[in-house]
Amino acid sequence: MSRGVGLEPDPATRRSWLAEATTLVEDRRRARIASDSASRGRPVIHEVPLASGMQGALSHVVAAAENALDTTSSGYMAYIPGGGLFATAIADLVSDVLNRYTGLAEAAPELWRLERDVLRWLSTSFGYDEDAEGLFTSGGSLATFAAVAAARDAAVLAGGDDLRRLAGYTSAEAHASVSGAFRLAGLPVGNLRHVSTDSCFRLRSDHLKELVATDRANNLVPFIIIATAGTTNTGAIDPLGEIARISRDEKLWMHTDAAYGGAFVLCPEGRQRLAGIEQSHSITLDPHKGLFLPYGTGCLLFRSAALLPQTRSEHAPYLHDLQATAGNPGRRPADFQLELTRPFRGLRLWLPLVVHGAGAFRDALEEKLALAKMLSQRLEGLAAEGYPIEIVTTPQLSIVPFRLCRRPGELIESWNARNRDFLRLINGSGRTILSSTLLPSPAGDVFTLRACILSHRTHAKDVENCFEDIRPAADSRGERRSESRP
Repeated sequence: MSRGVGLEPDPATRRSWLAEATTLVEDRRRARIASDSASRGRPVIHEVPLASGMQGALSHVVAAAENALDTTSSGYMAYIPGGGLFATAIADLVSDVLNRYTGLAEAAPELWRLERDVLRWLSTSFGYDEDAEGLFTSGGSLATFAAVAAARDAAVLAGGDDLRRLAGYTSAEAHASVSGAFRLAGLPVGNLRHVSTDSCFRLRSDHLKELVATDRANNLVPFIIIATAGTTNTGAIDPLGEIARISRDEKLWMHTDAAYGGAFVLCPEGRQRLAGIEQSHSITLDPHKGLFLPYGTGCLLFRSAALLPQTRSEHAPYLHDLQATAGNPGRRPADFQLELTRPFRGLRLWLPLVVHGAGAFRDALEEKLALAKMLSQRLEGLAAEGYPIEIVTTPQLSIVPFRLCRRPGELIESWNARNRDFLRLINGSGRTILSSTLLPSPAGDVFTLRACILSHRTHAKDVENCFEDIRPAADSRGERRSESRP
């Protein structure tokens, strides 16, 4: 076996590697966006290219990446996350090379403060005051779990020590991670009530109150309401103000899953749509969604430091030297999350904020709301021309759910098949990638297309391209036009 270079390359080798990586990145940026269908089905190379040099190794990675969704393209409007910021790639490089340990503040006090400054900025953006605290996680699923665990512990302290009696409430459109969080927190998943939704797929507060009253009458202990600020299916925003009132009246913990939609608080229109979120006890936010960071950057914010879970009350004795030299810095990341060894995630957001300024994020988010409205209006125009296209619900954030209308007397299986073929034709264009979901209806679960506009690289021309791909797809489906509406 060839040994290749040593584990500590010399300066010339490091510069050469950086140059090769930079060339790769720039070549990828200039490359034509390949369609998902074109990238699929290519052979996967399984042999590890040992000691093949940096250029050979990177070529291997690029070849493997071609057999994947291109989440960095401007036409990627499928699943929620978009492409990662280049400044964050620099942050990851710097963070990995420095490799400072930030699980305990004493090991890197200034970096710990830097991360805490970012969390305080996020907390303030949501309307929390100076008493708020937060932590970075690997994503929304772990953040939601930590929030459920904190609410569970608060309920236990209040006398609800029988976990089998604790009951929680969330929307029927809530993310699947909510059920997972219940299970991981040792709570009966059967005690998680899925509240019905209205015609816009928002949680019905009247049904929520009914379920809470019924559970109390059955000797259960309601302890948490998990609202959603931007569902993954349609971008629906639950009535946060009403849910907050119910939370206060019933003395329940209110957690808001804003993994997708939370970043929109940075722009005025988004802040208005998310009114009431500041009353939450805790909030999940995924910066790798609405703040355009790479995967693996989640966040959990608490309205008050007193609400933080105490995951660790003590640390191993070999760490006492750090505490003796640095004193007591207050709460440390490892005190209230599962990770003891953790990456320095805060730099991923701190560096882009410092380089670009918060205004750049605000402007980009305002643009995404406008682009969703633009696509919705274009689709309404198609319907006015006689195309059998329906917008399932007016965009509440940046997701536009739409589909072909049901024909009179058509079986739901045939209706779903037509929409499935419709999506295939749109994505076959090679420049637009949409996704689908199943939405409930009186006839059953309906196959529905969804355009999620959330990449910082997606602009008006890309939405126009999307619309131009939708129209011929409807034509080639043989969808007959009726008389245009007046």
